[in-house]
Amino acid sequence: MSEGTAKAMQATALTPDICIIGAGANGIALAIAAAAFGVPVVLVERGETGGSRGTLAARALIEAAAQAEAARQAGSLQPGQTWPFQDHIRRVLAAEAVDNSEERLTALGIKLLRGEARFASRSTVMVGNQPIKARRFVIATGTRATPPALPGLDAVSVLGEDDLPALSRIPERLIMLGGGAMAAALAQAMQRLGSTVTLVAPEGLMPEHDPEAVNIVRRRLLREGLTLHEGLEPLRAERARAGLRLVLSTPAGEQAVKGSQLFVAASRQPDIAALDLEFAGIRHDASGVLVDRRFKTANRHVYALGGCAGGVGAAAPDQAGDDHAGLVLRNMLFRQPVKIDPRSYPRIALCRPEIAAIGLPEDAARAKAGAIRVLRWPFAEVTGARVAGETEGFVKLVTDAKGRLLGVTIVADGAGELIAPWCVAVRAGLGATEMASVAMPALGRSQASRQAALSFQAASTTNPHLRRLIGFLRRFG
Repeated sequence: MSEGTAKAMQATALTPDICIIGAGANGIALAIAAAAFGVPVVLVERGETGGSRGTLAARALIEAAAQAEAARQAGSLQPGQTWPFQDHIRRVLAAEAVDNSEERLTALGIKLLRGEARFASRSTVMVGNQPIKARRFVIATGTRATPPALPGLDAVSVLGEDDLPALSRIPERLIMLGGGAMAAALAQAMQRLGSTVTLVAPEGLMPEHDPEAVNIVRRRLLREGLTLHEGLEPLRAERARAGLRLVLSTPAGEQAVKGSQLFVAASRQPDIAALDLEFAGIRHDASGVLVDRRFKTANRHVYALGGCAGGVGAAAPDQAGDDHAGLVLRNMLFRQPVKIDPRSYPRIALCRPEIAAIGLPEDAARAKAGAIRVLRWPFAEVTGARVAGETEGFVKLVTDAKGRLLGVTIVADGAGELIAPWCVAVRAGLGATEMASVAMPALGRSQASRQAALSFQAASTTNPHLRRLIGFLRRFG
C-alpha cells in the first residue's frame, strides 16, 4: 500500500472541544450538560449507551421485592404466588434505554462514535481509523466485574449482577457469595421473591457501614428466613447432583453449603486496560486513572471521573451520581476551582431497612477529633414514625465537642431519602446547633433528625452559668 493510499484511508481528524470516552451514566451526563452550553462534544462507546444495565436491574429487582413483601404483609400476595418482577425490570430498563438512546443524544447535538478508544499520543485518541484531536478528553469508562479466584467456580452455575437484566426466574435455592451492601440487598430481595437464600459473607456483613446499623439489618434478614454465614472463607465450589456445593472453612473443619445456583457479588475494577494510557502520559494503578482533586490526570488535557478514577479521585464514585460530571464541567468550561470531597457523598445500603451514611464513621471520627459526641434518636420515640408503623432504626450523629458534624448514619426504611438534609448540612458546613433550628415537617419521620440534633444542647440545660443567667433575666419579667 502506498503512503498516499494509507493517508486517504485514514479519516480526517475530528476536533471537538470535548471528547468523552465512555457513554455510561457519568459520560452521558457530562456530554448532555456540555452540549447544552453549545460545546462541540464527541462521545465514544464500544458497547451499549447507558453503561452496564446490571446495576439498574439490581435496583429494580430490590424495589420489586419490597413491593412483593408489602403485598405479602397486606395479605394480597398468597403463599406460592409469585410477584412479576420481570415486568418491573423490563419497564425500568426500557425507559432508561430511551433516555440514553443514540437518537436522543444526536438530537441534543452530541456526536456518538461506536468503537474501542485508545490513546495514540498525548493529544490524539483513535477509534478504529478515526483520529480525534480534542481540546479536552474525559475518561469515563467505569468498572468491570472481577470474579474471585475460587477453585471450581467455572464448573458450577453462576449468576452475577450483569445477568440480572435477563433473569427470567428466581433460583430455588440461592447461595449469595459476598457480604457488601449490594450483596445483602440482593440476597434479601431474592428471599422475598421466593428463593431460599444462604448469604456467605467472608468479610462479615456490610463492614463498610456502622456496626450498630448493620446489626438492625442482620436481625431483619434472619427474621425473614435468610441463612447467614459471616467470617467463613470459601474454599471451593463443587458440582452436586441437585445443583452445587460451596465449601467453607470453619474452626471445626470444612462445611458445605448446598444450593441450586451461586450468585457471586464480584468486586469491580477500573475498566481502563484497552486505553493505552502510557501513550498519553497518564499515570494509573490498581485504583484506576490517577487524578488530583480537580479530576485532572498527569496529562493536563485529560480528566477522569466515576468508577475508573483512582487515587484522590476514588471518592465513593458509586454514590456520587452525576456530581463528578458537574465538577469536571465547571473546571473545564468556566475555569472554576473545584475539589473532590469524599465526605460529602452519601453511602447507601439498599437492604430493608436501608442504611444511609455521610461523613466519617464513628471510629474514624474518634481517631480524627479525639473527643467526640455521639447523639442517637430512635424512630420509636418519633410520633410520625409510630403513626406510620415504621419505628425500627435510629438517627446517629457524630460531632466534635463544639457540635461540628463529623458523620451521620440513619438506619430505617427510606433512609436514603431521610439523609438528604444532612447531605446539605455536610456540604454547607452546618453543625448540630444549626440543624436543631431547622423546622422539619410535623408528624414526619425526619423529626428524628431534629431531635438528634437538639440532644446536643441537652447538656446545656444543667450548666450552672446558664441557669444563673436565666434566673437573672427572670427578674425583669
